[in-house]
Amino acid sequence: MLRKRLIGLFVLCFALLSCGNQQSKSNTNKTLDSADQKSATVAQEKKNILFFGTSLTAGYGLDPTEAYPALIQNRIDSLKMPYEVINGGLSGETSAGGKGRIDWLLKQRVDIFVLELGANDGLRGLPVAQTIKNLQAIIDRVKAKYPDAKMVLAGMQVPPNMGAKYASDFKNIFPDLAKKNQMALIPFLLDKVGGIPKLNQADGIHPTAEGDKILAENVWVVLKDLL
Repeated sequence: MLRKRLIGLFVLCFALLSCGNQQSKSNTNKTLDSADQKSATVAQEKKNILFFGTSLTAGYGLDPTEAYPALIQNRIDSLKMPYEVINGGLSGETSAGGKGRIDWLLKQRVDIFVLELGANDGLRGLPVAQTIKNLQAIIDRVKAKYPDAKMVLAGMQVPPNMGAKYASDFKNIFPDLAKKNQMALIPFLLDKVGGIPKLNQADGIHPTAEGDKILAENVWVVLKDLL
């Protein structure tokens, strides 16, 4: 009888230990699953900022980490904000080229759209009316695909040797389009950089790494209020 009771007690203890181990495993799995779900949720909540522009955005002549969009990403990361910067800059891009390229970039979700195009149009002396038409077409496509996206337009200017009237008409493209489309406006992307030799590369057009730091600040002043 005593032997039977001891055997029964042993079986009961083993059963309880087994249940405890199963519950512990279950709790561990639950904890890991919860962590995975939380990480997935954070990843899903991350929003995209698309910088769409010319060599100024691409960071011509610079290491990719020195281009102003990368510097904006660094600022965002330091503030632990849930945004991913996409550099859609292309050297030599005109407004017409951008109109032909925008649909491909819109395949990925866009939450904030920063448009930096027109500089090459101005340097080539292309008709202002055509530049306006192309930029508006790009803006319309972004709005149609992502109606809730916040929009930013980077203002540009051309040298006075392009002619006073052309320079004035070109400069007005950007505030006029920004107002019409209710976009935030960066008055002049190259403010405090354009025309300053030590902040530009040998071509006198593209900023140095130090120049791009100033571009990043010019952009951040406007962009931070949209984040």
